[in-house]
Amino acid sequence: MSSKSKGIVYLVGAGPGDIGLMTLRGAELLARADVVVYDALVNANLLRLAPKTAEFIYGGKRSSDHAIPQEELNVLLVTKAREGKCVVRLKGGDPYIFGRGGEEAEELAAAKIPFEVVPGISSTVAAANYAGIPITHRDHCTSYTVITGHEDPTKDELDLDWPLVAKTPGTKVVLMGVKRIREITTSLMANGMDEQTPVAMVRWGTTGRQKTIEGTLNTIADIVEQTQFKAPAVTIIGSVVKLRGKLNWFEKRPLFGQRIVVTRTREQASQLSSALLERGADILEIPTIKIVPPTDKHLLADALLELNSYDWLVFTSPNGVTAFFEFFFKVFDDMRDIGGVRIAAVGPATAAKLKELHLKVDVMPSEYIASKVTDALMKFETIENRKILLMRAEVANKELPDKLHEEGAIVDDVPCYKTVPETEDLNGAAVQLMENGADWIVFSSSSTVENFNARFELKSLLVKFPQLKTASIGPETSKAIAALGLKPTLEAREHTIEGLVKAIEKHSAKA
Repeated sequence: MSSKSKGIVYLVGAGPGDIGLMTLRGAELLARADVVVYDALVNANLLRLAPKTAEFIYGGKRSSDHAIPQEELNVLLVTKAREGKCVVRLKGGDPYIFGRGGEEAEELAAAKIPFEVVPGISSTVAAANYAGIPITHRDHCTSYTVITGHEDPTKDELDLDWPLVAKTPGTKVVLMGVKRIREITTSLMANGMDEQTPVAMVRWGTTGRQKTIEGTLNTIADIVEQTQFKAPAVTIIGSVVKLRGKLNWFEKRPLFGQRIVVTRTREQASQLSSALLERGADILEIPTIKIVPPTDKHLLADALLELNSYDWLVFTSPNGVTAFFEFFFKVFDDMRDIGGVRIAAVGPATAAKLKELHLKVDVMPSEYIASKVTDALMKFETIENRKILLMRAEVANKELPDKLHEEGAIVDDVPCYKTVPETEDLNGAAVQLMENGADWIVFSSSSTVENFNARFELKSLLVKFPQLKTASIGPETSKAIAALGLKPTLEAREHTIEGLVKAIEKHSAKA
């Protein structure tokens, strides 16, 4: 019997917040999880790495938010494993660094449950790094000390050996110390540390929400109160903080601090999200649509059986390419069965999807406008009496088939997929948007506009959060925004994901 059939628990460090800092091993285990138990400090976007069929259980673990008491959580892990499940216990940072992972491992060992511990990048080093502070530096120190500012919550006071901590050379890193920062700094100064020792505090380190404040042992507690600085944060104490002015790389990224809502399908969101994250943005992934088979598959089945009769196949989106070939390979087992048909793709992303299948794209118009698509085909060859198979969404603008008909083409406009509203909020991003707003909402198709509006009422949202701006990928998407009586803040000149990101970056640089 395999360990999977017996059940197993993986204690996985999710890292400090940036999803790119998750280990390969952690991602691999999430991909096979039956159950995922995750904490408050885990970036919820990591949950998309798990199978859609997985059971997701929120474990809480913020100081004021214990969704499941630790003792019950330990029992839960044992119970799920005994059911033969592959359980991933996803913990912020590293499981064994102030994460109570040791207690969970002890419980599993006592219950004779197989387990593995996957280290994670700890915020003790990552938050400082992203704030431009090296924890050690030959010109400043050769060691560092990590302490908790929280300890056992049942204690009224910290019982650290403050004389020893104050006299220990090197950088001091304090986790969970925001509420007790005055007590911590007072204790260090009372035991001999120079009151002018530099201090930095980094909130939500490694994410687009990162905020850093600086002061000294003598001033930082006042700065925390004045700025209403809140947890979760890491405190760095020592002369290395002085290097931040030169080494602050992350907070200088062009979209740092911009909260951007991505509305693409869950499967497609990663390309846009990655490009925005690379520029320092804080991403809220709120998929508004999901792709499902068309209502009536008979038209598609008929088109596939007559495939050799067509002169052109026209794809208007990557979704159309994916959906069409999923059906194609259910009918045929050889790509050569596509015949001698010519292929047109609207946009580089659609063309790239076809090239993945080693199919040559004969025509690609510069813009997705009905006249441009038609002109591009006519420039290649006459389309009079040419039979064209248009593969696209079930509900789509009639402009393109009408224009092709006008020019004498014989057009079969066949739905190969349909978009339906996505209402699930797996990562909690929809709640965050409604509570705190954002800086941008990015729309990559007319259906994302329509479904986002149905769920959130865009006009009301823009009134509630006046700083909120909208970005459109191109004319068709802008038309959908205009239909709501609104005008997008910007429309990408180049109607691609890259063009959309560039447009946001350019607009933000001017602001």
